[in-house]
Amino acid sequence: MLTALVMAELEPQFELASSLRSTKGFHHGHHGVGGAMTCNKYPRVCRVAGSQGPDCCHKKCVNVSTDRNNCGRCGKKCKYSQLCCKGKCVNHMVDKHHCGICGNKCSKGDSCVYGICSYA
Repeated sequence: MLTALVMAELEPQFELASSLRSTKGFHHGHHGVGGAMTCNKYPRVCRVAGSQGPDCCHKKCVNVSTDRNNCGRCGKKCKYSQLCCKGKCVNHMVDKHHCGICGNKCSKGDSCVYGICSYA
């Protein structure tokens, strides 16, 4: 699947390359076909099955909803003790909406202590 998407994006470049083969110096200025397939040039590679995430940050596919180094946006890093939950850095040890893990909401009246709802 990834190969099909990439080939679809590269097809115009292959046609251009075959029509310019006899052009002197063509290989010196050519950057696309043999180079690395980074998402900054081919953003669709982040949307295929098996990708690390649908978003492209610094030439890497990530999920800004869960990535601690790109939480909510590219380059926003969470602190050491925090998780990235729905694009926000949270302390899962005390956050009653993300207690222990993202999305684990404590019942009304309960608090989150050490990542456990109603610990005491």
